[in-house]
Amino acid sequence: MPKEKILIIGANGQIGTGLTKKLRDIHGHDCVIASDIHLPTDGNNYLPFEILDATDASKLSYIIERYRINQIYHLAAIMSGKSELNPLETWNVNMDGLFNVLEAAQHYKIKKVFFSSTIAVFGSNTPRVNTPQDTIRTPETVLGMSKVAGENWCSYYHKRYGVDVRGIRFPGIIGAQASTSGNVTDYAIDMLHKAVEGESYDCYLKPQTRLPMIYMGDVIRSIVELMDAPTKNITIRSSYNVNAITCSPADIYEAIKVYIPNFEVHFKPDSRQTIAETFPESVDDSTAQKDWHWTPQYDLPKTVERMIEHLMKIYNVKKMV
Repeated sequence: MPKEKILIIGANGQIGTGLTKKLRDIHGHDCVIASDIHLPTDGNNYLPFEILDATDASKLSYIIERYRINQIYHLAAIMSGKSELNPLETWNVNMDGLFNVLEAAQHYKIKKVFFSSTIAVFGSNTPRVNTPQDTIRTPETVLGMSKVAGENWCSYYHKRYGVDVRGIRFPGIIGAQASTSGNVTDYAIDMLHKAVEGESYDCYLKPQTRLPMIYMGDVIRSIVELMDAPTKNITIRSSYNVNAITCSPADIYEAIKVYIPNFEVHFKPDSRQTIAETFPESVDDSTAQKDWHWTPQYDLPKTVERMIEHLMKIYNVKKMV
């Protein structure tokens, strides 16, 4: 069997760093080509690596031809918090990047494409509790508008051209990296970092703002499992709902205090609170369960425990006070 040759677009990002490592563990280091708009901080340890602006169709074609790529994982996007600051740039990056991938997939007969979507595709008129897989999607953010359009284009390219595109609507992601993505849900990561560093945290959401969240370990596993599923099992070509944890900033604060009793959080809601209120509290992922046997492995206590363990190593903290 010929080897898979995989391209990850947006490999330096929140999901991309962990996914690159995981796919290299599975397929071999040289079979996974990482790419992003700038070099990774760990330099040669990330090779093979290509500088790629997702909006540059000619560079994407060059990479596909050079490495004989047959799978693409498209993660590059401007996310929720940052997208509101520059709507036009967000639309251009998020849409042009996806179009380039879908066009290349059609032209080069790429075997599989992964598209990273988000719960931001829903809006305030969508049922907020147990949000259905198929429901009204009228987002009220720039990110949500670009991603719901992207989902529709993924479905179109599958139906019209037979592109095997698969996607996931991710909830807020909790991972050990410092938050740089601009997601409204990144408060959870910031809170954990501050706690381990021994500092207080000013939270930009109200304490009882319940949102769906997911640990990075489950994120990476969900992508791998979806992409490994038999094609005949895939019934959703826009993006699948996945559910894991439903919690509020107050819930995360209390979970952290089990390990760091002196940690303090001050709640100072800002404009991101309005965005958060358009997101679901929880989503119905029964279709993902049925089609590719999705089930999360991390609840909130296990996520916080694992995060604190990771962050203590990162900050060289020997013992929590």
